[in-house]
Amino acid sequence: MGHPVIELALSMQAAGLQYLGFRNEQAACYAAQAYGYLTRKPAIVLCVSGPGLLHVIGGMANAQINCWPVLVLGGSCPEDHEGIGGFQEWPQVEASRPYCKYAARPPSAALIPMHVEKAVRLATYGRPGAVYLDLPATLLTQNVDESRIFKALPCSPPPLSYPDAKLIEQAANLLIRAKKPLVIVGKGAAYGRAEDPVREFIYSANVPFLPTPMGKGVVPDTDERCVSSARTFALQHSDVILLLGARLNWMLHFGRSPRFQNDVKVIQIDLCAEELHNSVPSAVAIQSDIAPATQYLMHMLKSRKWHVDRNDSWWKDLAAKIEKNKQLVHHMSSDTSVPLNYYTVFKHIQDVIPNDCIICSEGANTMDIGRTILLNDLPRHRLDAGTFGTMGVGLGFAIAAALYCKDNAPKKRVICVEGDSAFGFSGMEVETMFRTPPYSLTSETHYEKLMEMFGKKGYFCTTVEEIQQALKLSLKVKDSPSLINIMINPQADRKKQQFNWLTESKL
Repeated sequence: MGHPVIELALSMQAAGLQYLGFRNEQAACYAAQAYGYLTRKPAIVLCVSGPGLLHVIGGMANAQINCWPVLVLGGSCPEDHEGIGGFQEWPQVEASRPYCKYAARPPSAALIPMHVEKAVRLATYGRPGAVYLDLPATLLTQNVDESRIFKALPCSPPPLSYPDAKLIEQAANLLIRAKKPLVIVGKGAAYGRAEDPVREFIYSANVPFLPTPMGKGVVPDTDERCVSSARTFALQHSDVILLLGARLNWMLHFGRSPRFQNDVKVIQIDLCAEELHNSVPSAVAIQSDIAPATQYLMHMLKSRKWHVDRNDSWWKDLAAKIEKNKQLVHHMSSDTSVPLNYYTVFKHIQDVIPNDCIICSEGANTMDIGRTILLNDLPRHRLDAGTFGTMGVGLGFAIAAALYCKDNAPKKRVICVEGDSAFGFSGMEVETMFRTPPYSLTSETHYEKLMEMFGKKGYFCTTVEEIQQALKLSLKVKDSPSLINIMINPQADRKKQQFNWLTESKL
C-alpha cells in the first residue's frame, strides 16, 4: 500500500472494513473476485497508481470473463500533474475500460458515493463482472462541505429474471421427445444459488447430468446420475442438452461436431441475453435466472410425468462407459511406484480430505486430472483457473475461501492443490496466509530458506558482523545466486526531509 491511497486505506479500516494486504496486486484481485463469487457481494481491491493498477488489470479481466463481481479502487497521480510526467502517471480509466463493466473517475469528492453505488450495482446486476473507480490524489485530499455530498442509498440485491412460460413449454416438449437427454450444470447455476431446484429437477427426472468444473457440487459429484466419468461419450451421443448456466465456449468444445452430434438440440438457460445462441443456434433459448427457470421447467415436466428410466438403453450405455473408465482409473491409481502418477496422488488425497472442504486448484494436468478425482458434493466449493484459464489464481482464491469460511463456516477446511508452475506465479502469497495481524508483514519471515529448495544456502542477518560475513561468503560463489535476508527495524525511516513526498502533506 502506498501513495496516494494510504490515508484512504486507513480510513476504510477505521470505518470497519476488513483489510488484508497481499504481496502482489494481481493476487489481491484474484482473492477479491473469488470472495465476490462466494458471497455475491463485490470485495474491494485498493491499489496504487500506474504499475499497481496495471498489475490488477489481469485480475479484472479474469473476473470479467468468469462473470464474478469485484470493485477496484485505484489511486492515480494528482490531476495537476497529468501531462507533465507525474509520478506513475497512466491513463488508468482508459486502460481499465476494456476489462470491466464500468470505469469512471468521479469529478468531485462529493460525487464519490454516487459512483460507488453505481459501480456496486453494475458489478452485481445482470451478468456480474469487474468495475473500476479512479481516485486521483487531488480528489482524495479535497475538502467538501458535508451538505453537498451525494447521499447514495445502499445498493439493493439484484432483481430476479423470470422465464417466458411459452419457452418453458417448448423446452419441456423437447425433453419429453428426447431419447438421450443430458443436463450440463455450469458455474452460473452455482453463482445463482440454484442448487435446490436443480437437484430436485435432476432427482425427480432421473436425468444424467454433467457439471462444468465450477458447476461441480450444485448436484453432488457422488450422485449416481453424475456422468463425469463418461464425459466424452455423453457429449457425443446426447440428442437434447439442457444448459443451466453453462456457456458453449472452449470448455464445452463450442457445442460442435465432432464432440457433439451435428443435429443435437440445445436448450439454453442463461441470465445474459447476449449469450443466447452463441457458437451454435439453440433450439430453445431462455433468458432467466437459473433457479426460477429450473423450477418452472421441473413443475411442468412433473405434471407430465417425465422420467428417464434406468433401464433405458441411454442409461445402460452411460453406465457401461462409466464402469469401463472407472476400472481404468482404478488401475492407474493403484500404481504406487515412485515417482507417483497423478491418479495415485489424487486418489489418496481424496481418501483423506473432508467431503465438505473447498477445493482450490490450478495447473495443467494437476487441475484437469484433479477435477475428475477430487469430488465436490456442495456448490461453490471448487475454485480453479476458470473460463479464462488463468494461472496464478490458486493462493489468492484459497485465501479468499479461508476468509469466507472464517465468517460463515469456521470448521470448514480449504484445500489448495497446485501444479508446480502454477504455484510459482503466486507462491509468495503463502506469507500472506500466515500474516497476523493481516495488515503488517510477518515478523522475521525467513526468505533465505528459499535457497534450500535448490540445495543452496541463504543467510539471515541481524547484525553488522553477520551482514559482512554473508556478503564475503556470497561473493565467493560463482556458479549460483545467493540470498541474504537482513532484518531492519520496522520503525526505521529516512532522515528528516526538507519537503514531504511530492510536496504533499503526510500523516
